[in-house]
Amino acid sequence: MGDANSQLTPADTRHLLKRTGFGLSKRDRRTAARNRKSRGALVDKLLRARPKSPRFKGDSFSDAQDAWLVHLSKTKAVLPEKLVLFWHDHFSTGIDVVGRTGLMTQQNQLLHAFAKGNFKEFVLAMNRNPAMMEFLDTVRNRKENPNENYPRELCELFTLGVKDLLGQPNYTQDDIVQIARAFTGWRYSAPERRDERIYERSEAYFDEGRHDFSADFPERGPKTIFTSTGGFGAGGAAFDANGEGPDEIDTVVDILFAHRDSEGMNTIARRTAYRLLEYFAHPEPSLAVVDEVVATSNFDTNWNIQALLRAIFTHDAFYVTAEAAPFNPSTIKSVKWPIDLVIGTVRALGMKLKVDRERGLRIEGGGRSRIRSHLEEMGQELMNPPSVFGWDWEVAWLSSATLLARFVFARDIGAARGRGRNTFLPKKVLSLRLTEPDAIVDAVLEVLGLSDQLSGAERALLTDYLTDGGTLTSIDLKDDDTHDERLHGLFALALQTPAYQLH
Repeated sequence: MGDANSQLTPADTRHLLKRTGFGLSKRDRRTAARNRKSRGALVDKLLRARPKSPRFKGDSFSDAQDAWLVHLSKTKAVLPEKLVLFWHDHFSTGIDVVGRTGLMTQQNQLLHAFAKGNFKEFVLAMNRNPAMMEFLDTVRNRKENPNENYPRELCELFTLGVKDLLGQPNYTQDDIVQIARAFTGWRYSAPERRDERIYERSEAYFDEGRHDFSADFPERGPKTIFTSTGGFGAGGAAFDANGEGPDEIDTVVDILFAHRDSEGMNTIARRTAYRLLEYFAHPEPSLAVVDEVVATSNFDTNWNIQALLRAIFTHDAFYVTAEAAPFNPSTIKSVKWPIDLVIGTVRALGMKLKVDRERGLRIEGGGRSRIRSHLEEMGQELMNPPSVFGWDWEVAWLSSATLLARFVFARDIGAARGRGRNTFLPKKVLSLRLTEPDAIVDAVLEVLGLSDQLSGAERALLTDYLTDGGTLTSIDLKDDDTHDERLHGLFALALQTPAYQLH
């Protein structure tokens, strides 16, 4: 059994860097080869990275998306960005409903600010986030007819879950009805424009005239929730205990974070740990592992996301697939998100993305499609998830259409030749002095993090392609035709392998 003091193997280090970031950059590969740090020491170094929001410029939603993509491709604080994407899915909010790009970029800043901070404070802040208030109708929640949309998703998706990890219900419909009363009366101010047109600032405020006060609606009964779940007893918990009005939504959160599941364990701590394990480690983590990382981090009392992550990244369960080479039917697999695939590829290949204001951010090869178009075809549009449930993970990312989109992206990367904007230069990531076919294939697989991940048959296909079916025994990578066709093509084929779609 390992722990935070365990020495990382090269395979462990590669696994840690890939799962907490995007692919393996040239710097990451050097770290994996030379690392002598323990699990805890390297994890602490990764967690020290400070989240920094993208610089949103331009005047349209697509400009905002491109700005975030460029930021992802360049940032050195990769773990915080990986976290922001998780929280973007967790607190799913989209432009199709929100309607204002400025509100989406403001929310993006909130995600960066709280990504590895205090989860309870994060939820409190999200209660008052204008984009969320618009997306889930808090601004339309009035005392005459309380709107249940945000209270329902607050319980179902953001905190408790419909059922606990033992399959028992966490709340009732009456709880949602009552919580909706707490959120009546909240609105947000008109956006304040800044110099950069797609950045706006709005603030939540409380409108007393729209709020449900008990004296006005005595027939609705006491402001009490969780009389049959949560471990509060038959009397439940009163969310007007700290007074009626604006404080009620904070009291609701206090109650939620004290909720206990059917085994008497903290419900939110268990569920949040489970979801982060799913995201960073692998699907279906065991309840024993969930409880271990919560206990190690004291997440059920301090709500420190960074401490929980440290417990996850130093636990044996995180490294269970690190030594699996190559992938086989019994290996625990996790499908890369489209954004992970795209940004991980760009970073691994040393590509420097720049935005063309007229044509958008695109790969200058193949179909010359915009990067955000590639992502949409794969099933992921940043700042516009398909619903409040976010994106479906794992095998839901893979269909005949989305797999084809992944292969088209690989083709376009392979065709991104030359020295212009957003092209791929192999000399940045491997030596063009290599001449032996097996050594070249080894170098390409090392760049893409696929060393020892392909079967012998898959590797043989790559060698056959490079050597024209074995007719070439020596390859001159400095020859323009060989470089532009065979080497670029070899990278494209490797990007299309099943192993590259997986962690």
